[in-house]
Amino acid sequence: MLMSCGSSQTTNDSLAKAEFKVYGNCGMCEKRIEGSLKGVSGISYADWDQTSKMIIISYESEKISIDEMKVKIAGVGYDTESHRAKESVYSKLPECCQYERP
Repeated sequence: MLMSCGSSQTTNDSLAKAEFKVYGNCGMCEKRIEGSLKGVSGISYADWDQTSKMIIISYESEKISIDEMKVKIAGVGYDTESHRAKESVYSKLPECCQYERP
């Protein structure tokens, strides 16, 4: 699923690209993972792939860091290789979204 995260005044030449693993299972996970970055200043695009578990993000590095993106994703219940979601948030995910945690 492709997601545009609002309009940006910058050109594509000034955008950085990040790609990293986000654990999840299904289409509902995809909506939540991508939704955690929607409307975030500095992010113009986010696409999580259910099969590979990889997310690709186009962003303005002077406005947001990769670490900040991972914190936002963990905030809605999804682990990355460097950030773990709080158990209280993870446990509230629908059963189909409760992936095997690393």
